[in-house]
Amino acid sequence: MAKLYFYYSTMNAGKTTVLLQSAYNYSERGMRPLLLSPAIDSRAGGGVIRSRVGIEAPALAVGPEDDPLRLVKNELADGNIHCVLTDESQFFTRDQVYGLSEIVDELKIPVLAFGLRTDFRGELFEGSRYLLAWADELKELKTICHTGAKATMVVRVDEHGYAATEGAQVEIGGNDRYVPVSRREFKLVFHGGKKVRLFDPPEERRQPDLLDE
Repeated sequence: MAKLYFYYSTMNAGKTTVLLQSAYNYSERGMRPLLLSPAIDSRAGGGVIRSRVGIEAPALAVGPEDDPLRLVKNELADGNIHCVLTDESQFFTRDQVYGLSEIVDELKIPVLAFGLRTDFRGELFEGSRYLLAWADELKELKTICHTGAKATMVVRVDEHGYAATEGAQVEIGGNDRYVPVSRREFKLVFHGGKKVRLFDPPEERRQPDLLDE
């Protein structure tokens, strides 16, 4: 049975790498995956999904007015599609997330959507909001804060290492300005004015408890 999956995390948790590995697994078994990426994310030049570790794959760029369901129907003219994978899914609109659900419900094709949950202010992106509401299954991809705790949020830092508290929600590129942090650290940095130091050792000498739910 086809389902809509939302794989969410903060920055630098390897979302795109997992997406590309999943697409490779389908291809390796003689199946056809279709990759989609919001056109607003032009870091790899458009029409390409590229991970931080350097692997990449071609993708259909989805403009702000495009309907993912229609795009997939058009692609079906070239043969069966066994899975749809979407990168940076937080940038999709409400209607586009609805279109992803229609790919599952009408076309019976599973959709694996990957994206951030919250922005640098701790607020949900539009796409993430509706994926959290409508996905059949939610899967968290985990990474760690520089304190050693599980990172669940992200801050945008200025050139001095302090959190930006204002600005546009979407800022493409400049990934070095975004730092994954725990909720506790987010409060200290965003509200308390604590400076972010990217390579601090863990505050407590312990193994990060990444398995905490």
